[in-house]
Amino acid sequence: MEWTGARYADKPTAEVSTWIDAAPEDVWPVVSDIELMPSLSPELQSVEWCEAGRTFIGRSKHDAFGEWETTSYVVECEEPRVFAWAVADPAEPSAVWRFTLEPDNGGTRLSQWMQMGPGRSGLSFAIDRMPEKEQKIVFVRLREFEAAMTGNLAAIKDRIESR
Repeated sequence: MEWTGARYADKPTAEVSTWIDAAPEDVWPVVSDIELMPSLSPELQSVEWCEAGRTFIGRSKHDAFGEWETTSYVVECEEPRVFAWAVADPAEPSAVWRFTLEPDNGGTRLSQWMQMGPGRSGLSFAIDRMPEKEQKIVFVRLREFEAAMTGNLAAIKDRIESR
């Protein structure tokens, strides 16, 4: 990821993708199984559905931010193409996360994308304390997300291709 100088209000994004040797219909059950995600992520500790298919609670942990819990809302679910959720408030989310699956060369091009903001998040408190470092804070967190998503996709690819 290259330096963009983005600020939180810019709603910066990160995205990674990989090719998986399986049809989207075979990848979909893994990416839409939100309860599986903690096993793929060092930050996300647990997930539980509140209202199946609509809302879920995620519990996360980060060395710099501590532990926290958020409610997420499924905002897009188009099997086997798109699964997306908004964190905290679907009208003004603190983040939006999306998996996109596209048929590609006999397999699936799986992408994971995320957007910070526009709603406040834990990162907002760090920016409030050090406004002069906002761009660096945003950049570092985007790089963390990019690395985590790269790990997520590698784990999903391995899980599906090693069946």
